[in-house]
Amino acid sequence: MYDEARTRNVMDVFRDKVLKATGISLPPTKAPMVDQRLKRLVIAGGFDTTEQFLQAVLADPRRAEDLEAAIDLITTNTTSFFREAQHFTYLTEHILPQLLAKKGRPRLKFWSAASSEGAEAYTIAMVLAEAQRNGAVFDFAILGTDISTRMIDKANRAIFGREQTSGIPKHLLQRYFLTARDAHHAGQSRAVPELRARVRFRLMNLMDDTYPLDQDISVAFLRNVLIYFSSEDQRQVVNRVARHLAPGGYLIVGHAESMAVQSASLQQVVPTIFRKV
Repeated sequence: MYDEARTRNVMDVFRDKVLKATGISLPPTKAPMVDQRLKRLVIAGGFDTTEQFLQAVLADPRRAEDLEAAIDLITTNTTSFFREAQHFTYLTEHILPQLLAKKGRPRLKFWSAASSEGAEAYTIAMVLAEAQRNGAVFDFAILGTDISTRMIDKANRAIFGREQTSGIPKHLLQRYFLTARDAHHAGQSRAVPELRARVRFRLMNLMDDTYPLDQDISVAFLRNVLIYFSSEDQRQVVNRVARHLAPGGYLIVGHAESMAVQSASLQQVVPTIFRKV
């Protein structure tokens, strides 16, 4: 059983480290989650409890990599393909036609912020590739950014287990993924090279003062990450993201985050979807 009172002091220090590094707030009620996510590191280090592990890591500057690994595990969020599917329907039926209204062959830029292992970015890629198959004329590129080096590495490999790809419609899974047939990799699927060529991933912290990104992004997905920030950090992150949108570009947030978007440069189109004015 997790004993919060016994670990309160060291947990306070660790929570402060996470907040300073990522902007993510970990209230005391999240202590069991911290315990579960750090379990692998605790066992690998030969410790009996999370408290012992954190005390050792926080007390020894030479164990900075262990602390970084712990923060990485805390900040990792699971994602799934076609999560909040109505966003991708709106992208296909409303946003794309709007972006393609001008003549010529535009090159659209999409950003998956807090991209985790890449499911959101590859979902966007499939939706856009399908639009092209259906006759839409445009080029596109997708950038995924995340604070976790481990997640960036996984996203670049583009290999997903059966439980992760279960949300992909069968015809899209067959078209855009190669499924392993050997027993050693049973159930694993990898995005086809044509899809991977459209997506790249970069390490980035949304709490940084500036972002090393283009300022003509067509659509930014900033979903299910603002809920972890304070109100002030939410405001600043949204404003920084908005600076990188092209005029008329779109910001899409999670369903619990509409109220977090408070920016004079963004106008709400429908709940969770905003357009730069």
